[in-house]
Amino acid sequence: MLYCPCTSSLVIEIPMNTKIFEKAKILISALPYFKNFYKKVMVIKYGGHAMVDEVLRSAFAQDIVLMKYVGIRPIIVHGGGPQINQVMEKMGLKPVFIEGQRVTDEETMNVVEMVLVGTVNKGIVSLINKAGGKAVGLSGRDGNLILAEKMTLYKYTGEDRPPEIIDIGRVGRVKEINPDVLYTLIEKDFIPVIAPVGVGPNGEAYNINADLVAGALAGALSAEKLIYLSDVEGVKDEEGKLISTLYVDEIEILIEKKIVKGGMIPKLKSAKKALLAGVKKAHIIDGRITHSLIIELFTDEGLGTQILMKGGD
Repeated sequence: MLYCPCTSSLVIEIPMNTKIFEKAKILISALPYFKNFYKKVMVIKYGGHAMVDEVLRSAFAQDIVLMKYVGIRPIIVHGGGPQINQVMEKMGLKPVFIEGQRVTDEETMNVVEMVLVGTVNKGIVSLINKAGGKAVGLSGRDGNLILAEKMTLYKYTGEDRPPEIIDIGRVGRVKEINPDVLYTLIEKDFIPVIAPVGVGPNGEAYNINADLVAGALAGALSAEKLIYLSDVEGVKDEEGKLISTLYVDEIEILIEKKIVKGGMIPKLKSAKKALLAGVKKAHIIDGRITHSLIIELFTDEGLGTQILMKGGD
């Protein structure tokens, strides 16, 4: 213990290598991020391995609660494809996909809504509440949050021939977002957890890709960030190397050259749409890493791929 004449106080020396000192350094290093993100809306697409692994599920809930307690306003959109498949198979129904889209007839739609809005959504809500948060489960039908329209697929049939129209049933696209219910919830310090089921013009339910819903919500809310938790490290280039920073005008090139495929395409398309609508930044990060959200938000290094409008943003 030392006496400091300049302040007439005692200064207690703590060895530089102690764990308590390191913890203080970590908290102080995160202070600029706490200030920048205070009261900012962030939309998180929750899916993949992070939804099924118990350690990752617990870490995700803790990350969301921490975000809330430092002043961030998180909004979660979740998927649930594997869980839907499991229930369908137990019921003797065979999942059918065309060009990556689930064929959704009336019976399948009932299962989709039951699993997403019931089992999966309520499970996430319970997990966050157990970790100390105040989560509320919603679907796009609540408060007409997500107005949907039918999605139709078109199949190329050759030159000088009209494309074949493929009806995949109750699969929709986002037509409009009515965010009033979300504003009410976040002003009351609740954490909205949203199942990607929209409502059609006649009140019918539509199954919508969760990535597209997350992008549409982020754009409608002018969110600070749109974050996708994925089962990959991020966006890769043609050599398989991680692209740490990607710009909107590069997205179509990656898709046209088939450098990105499968589930990465709707993520990039929805990220582009969200950024064009005013979202500051989008991120695709590896949800298989414990506390990946906290690492991305509150450290200089970050994770995965960040997507920006243009250079200098």
